[in-house]
Amino acid sequence: MSQVATLVPEPKDAELAASALRQLGTTLDIDGPVRLHVNGRSDVVMPRSVLTALAQVLESFAQGESVTVVPAHAELTTQQAADALNVSRPFLIGLLNAGQIEFRTVGTHRRVKAASLVRYLHEDDARRRAAADVLAADAHELGLV
Repeated sequence: MSQVATLVPEPKDAELAASALRQLGTTLDIDGPVRLHVNGRSDVVMPRSVLTALAQVLESFAQGESVTVVPAHAELTTQQAADALNVSRPFLIGLLNAGQIEFRTVGTHRRVKAASLVRYLHEDDARRRAAADVLAADAHELGLV
């Protein structure tokens, strides 16, 4: 498997993914390794964390969304990183130049570690939640809610 894999669901996959996710149900609450029986042939034992990741893929597929699987150590081109953040490449370059996302230069090209993108996303989500909390508190204080 290559470093970056984009999985695109076909239209028929959405219903199948939703069904599989429902069938997993309480299996996601199990601690420790999980054993799945595959097509009456064999059992597959996997870490619970892998089953959780599979459930996330199924959830996205059920909504008809593509999923990109990227190892944390992977280095992405600026275009791949921009695509992962769903922003333009020039906007990403601005984030890199502002020091908001770590990168390294290889020759004349920038490479962005996937882990840096994940860290940026978590920090950005925290900033957005904090701003929403301030707005909600202000609205409450003004009697708008």
